[in-house]
Amino acid sequence: MFATLLLSSFLTFVELNCENLFDCRHDSLKNDTEFLPTSGRQWTPRRYWRKLDNIGRTVIACSTDTVSYQLPDLVALVEVENDSCLYDLTHRSLLRGAGYEYVMTCSPDERGLDVALLYQPLSFLLLQHYPLRIEPLEGMRPTRDILYVSGRVMSGDTLHVFVVHAPSRYGGELETRPYRRHVMQRLMQSVDSLRTLSPDARILVAGDFNDYVDDASLQYLGEQGLVHVSRTATGRHGARGTYRFQGLWASLDHIFASPVLSAEADMCYVNDQPFLLEEDEKYGGVKPLRTYNGLRYRRGFSDHLPLVARFRLREDK
Repeated sequence: MFATLLLSSFLTFVELNCENLFDCRHDSLKNDTEFLPTSGRQWTPRRYWRKLDNIGRTVIACSTDTVSYQLPDLVALVEVENDSCLYDLTHRSLLRGAGYEYVMTCSPDERGLDVALLYQPLSFLLLQHYPLRIEPLEGMRPTRDILYVSGRVMSGDTLHVFVVHAPSRYGGELETRPYRRHVMQRLMQSVDSLRTLSPDARILVAGDFNDYVDDASLQYLGEQGLVHVSRTATGRHGARGTYRFQGLWASLDHIFASPVLSAEADMCYVNDQPFLLEEDEKYGGVKPLRTYNGLRYRRGFSDHLPLVARFRLREDK
């Protein structure tokens, strides 16, 4: 069992793309046959349970406290298939004694992928949560809902969290660019509603945006008053971003915050601990140790590295 040690002055937030956390059962309403025991990937229960433990080990390694090793308070997860995966992760994996509870979406995504938020109930008192449905543009495939969650943190303030998984670049970056902008506009409708009620609301937006730092969709968020907390985040063991493609590091994963909350940001970095990496034999350096390279099983963690942000909360009055 993990001891839950609370540091009332800090809140640690993690964002992680899990790289296809599917169970081994077929959902007849979704295109998930790629991850079945009979598929080309041979996605067996043994591999599924190893994947869960690998995700758990990744989360545990995101502790920012090297004395008590307090686990992250909040963990935003992207690319999770369903509630069964989250239940197994929080109750039957290496995280089974960590005390995490969770909420997640149930999206119309054709593959069945969703987003979720793990939270420690002693440091984040859940108030409400609901999905934000994205009505597709013409030619746009159904995509993931945005997850909205609010809760009270140790300082007594309410924290509003949005977890995003924007449409991919499949089909071309230029052709799919309007789809990601469309998701950001839906996001900002809800953010603006919160700010209308409370101009100093503490708002956190995180996830896989499928865009890089200087791309239009992220610039739009900045123009709308959100601060890019993870803009310059890098790792300590060679990672210059959360994702590496053809030898080039960059980040598709991002964390944004409202100005009031961003002022409380104490640190933000890419967790690139050595066990999450492997040598890049083709391009040199290191790259994330992923679960699959193509159809070749690698026993790894994810093709994305986690982002870790820590906030120094305002003391109780």
